[in-house]
Amino acid sequence: MEDEIRHATSYMTYYRCALMEIEAKLRALNEQFATLEDYNPIETIKTRLKTPESIAEKMERRGLPFDFALVEREIKDIAGVRVICPFISDIYTIAERLLMREDIKLLERRDYIREPKKNGYRSLHLIVQVPIYLTEGKRMMCVEIQLRTIAMDFWASLDHRLSYKKEMDLAITQQLHEELIACSNESSKLDERMEAVRNAIDKRRKVRN
Repeated sequence: MEDEIRHATSYMTYYRCALMEIEAKLRALNEQFATLEDYNPIETIKTRLKTPESIAEKMERRGLPFDFALVEREIKDIAGVRVICPFISDIYTIAERLLMREDIKLLERRDYIREPKKNGYRSLHLIVQVPIYLTEGKRMMCVEIQLRTIAMDFWASLDHRLSYKKEMDLAITQQLHEELIACSNESSKLDERMEAVRNAIDKRRKVRN
């Protein structure tokens, strides 16, 4: 297994290249909006790469061997990009513009904004393939893209923190989960109200111009 993990470390270079490709395309989109419309629909872009150890553990949980060809078929979120947008409409705009590119292939779309998870989680998930160009030629790599508003990202960080507090009393944990669901509903309403205010401001600005 140690040899496999060492081999995986070099193999992860492919995924790093895929992350750089997606990040560059997103930054180019944001720059285009800033130039043409004087507006940035992307606040921040964060990238992350699963470690070879975590990939091996995930394959083991699925009862599968740690084989690279199998890993590529089974695990689609080794490379991940998180895009934080000011407003919900920005999320769908960025997703639409990105998927219009001929070099981006959509494999899977999960809309947890229109249909949130039971625990209150909201985000738009895209699994895409992007080409990377290596010394041995072109290779298609999978990347998971998560698009969220600032409020959604803040909520997700709290939920993640709670999920790792295993030492807490079960009743307290359940109470906090229920509170988080309520927070998710309130933050969703806040996102909608803030967008309505933004739209009203933009409408007045257009009338004056």
